[in-house]
Amino acid sequence: MSEILVKMKSWVSLLPPFTLNSALEIVILAAFLYVCLLWIKNTRAWELLKGLLVIVAFTFFAVIFRLTTIVWLLERISTVAIIAAAVIFQPELRKALEQLGSKSLFARIFPEQAADNSFTTVNEIVRATFSMARKRTGALIVLEQSYPLREIEETGIAVDGIVTGALLINIFEKNTPLHDGAVVIAHNRVTAATCYLPLSEANDISKDYGTRHRAALGISEVTDSVTIVVSEETGNVSVAENGVLKLIRDESALRSCLPSGEERKETSSRFPFFRRGKGGER
Repeated sequence: MSEILVKMKSWVSLLPPFTLNSALEIVILAAFLYVCLLWIKNTRAWELLKGLLVIVAFTFFAVIFRLTTIVWLLERISTVAIIAAAVIFQPELRKALEQLGSKSLFARIFPEQAADNSFTTVNEIVRATFSMARKRTGALIVLEQSYPLREIEETGIAVDGIVTGALLINIFEKNTPLHDGAVVIAHNRVTAATCYLPLSEANDISKDYGTRHRAALGISEVTDSVTIVVSEETGNVSVAENGVLKLIRDESALRSCLPSGEERKETSSRFPFFRRGKGGER
């Protein structure tokens, strides 16, 4: 044991002196690892990470106790294992690189002006949502926030209508041309209908949820939008935001999930230090 402590002390002595730059590097690396862990936790790569941690712990054990044969074997298979993992988890790696290069990452760090909706718009959305829930009419409504949803709108049909409860109910009425797909709302307007949303690849989604819920989670994972889902089977209302899907019990709970432009302005006036020159904060 004393020999191990001596070795550790010799390793520490080789480290450069701790400076302000060192502290900054630690903060940056910690933030990077935290973001990576948040992303990995919702993918199949989470299982890979747990397996890698076991292998790393076993490697340390082998090195400390000088199990030379095992160390030699681990050194030989490490390169092959890394290549195999890259091939097996290629979809997850591609998705991570796409998110890194997309605007959504920078939109979350440097948010643009949010797509504010008025109290009237929020009330119309809430009223229509629970009206459809009582009739068990399936619905998928995406509310744009700071990150623009133009690419999503282009997959559907342009509407550009003022948000009213009647319009939303008519869009999602069964056997109508626009009922299949998602509706996008921005700046008090229904901008598009029948839009396609990216499906979430998370493994921990309940089997009780269908394609609408997976689509709502998918768009919330890559943008800062708020998405309302009405289940056609149960009539339950759910809201997806930041990769989390939560069940909504009543109208007041849904209204609290849909901040309006007036609320943002009120918050900005209370805390002028956090105002942005271009627009509101989320």
